[in-house]
Amino acid sequence: MSVEIRPITDADWPGLWPIIEAVARAGETYAYPLDMTEAQARGMWMPPAPGGTLVAVEDGLVLGAAKIIPNQQGNGAHVANGSFMVAPAARGKGVARALGDAALTFARDAGFQAMQFNAVVETNTVAVALWEKLGFTVVGTVPDAFDHPTHGLVGLHIMYRRL
Repeated sequence: MSVEIRPITDADWPGLWPIIEAVARAGETYAYPLDMTEAQARGMWMPPAPGGTLVAVEDGLVLGAAKIIPNQQGNGAHVANGSFMVAPAARGKGVARALGDAALTFARDAGFQAMQFNAVVETNTVAVALWEKLGFTVVGTVPDAFDHPTHGLVGLHIMYRRL
């Protein structure tokens, strides 16, 4: 698989929206409204600098994306926050790993000193394992903070890594 990781363009949005929509509607990994609109998603996934969104593209097809934004404002803006999504057909093929590596580089180059994930659903074991391979640690878990459609109330991990 020869995947190109690059900053998103307006032309990429029609390929990214179906991925976000499917993930949001499934309700298994993001605390997004199940009925999220395209306009809401676009507002979240097309952030201004110093944040940005990277897309993984192969043969013109968007396979996934990584959004990097300041985790907080003001005195907390030196820590990045990351969000990642990969198309179901592209999972297990290294796309998330490539996006993770690229996002860490993007965040470092943008001047962030660390990256934090505020809400990794504890039942999303594939994501937890990947982030740990990329140097993140679980610094805490908020019990019963996510209402999973099949597992019921589960915890949300807060994961952190210095850059």
